[in-house]
Amino acid sequence: MESHDLQALSADLPLIQISKATTEEEAMAAVRGFSQFDGRMVGVFHFAGLSPWERHPDQDELLYVLDGEVEVTVLSEGGASNCTVRAGSVCIIPKGLWHRQLPKPAVKLMFITGATDVSWDENPLAPRR
Repeated sequence: MESHDLQALSADLPLIQISKATTEEEAMAAVRGFSQFDGRMVGVFHFAGLSPWERHPDQDELLYVLDGEVEVTVLSEGGASNCTVRAGSVCIIPKGLWHRQLPKPAVKLMFITGATDVSWDENPLAPRR
């Protein structure tokens, strides 16, 4: 068992500006993984810019905002729903649902997540042509 100081872990993380041109290597430079939880990665991330859509087919995702705030959009068959998550708050995204994040203007957060599908499509639920 080990205790983790989230503020210390995220203090020197570089801020990344996410865009369609962002490579996985660039994004991972702004992530610090520090543990595992039930086979999933636990880490901290510091970013600005609209993230791509993502979904986690096999598990929920937990976001805990350390600094700043982020608007989380989740897509379901019923449409899009938004939630603003501020410092000190937690958001849990149900498995299998497409979601993306828009920091206002930047955010540091802790996450617990597993396997991830990613899409830059405007609507990943729409049939591809």
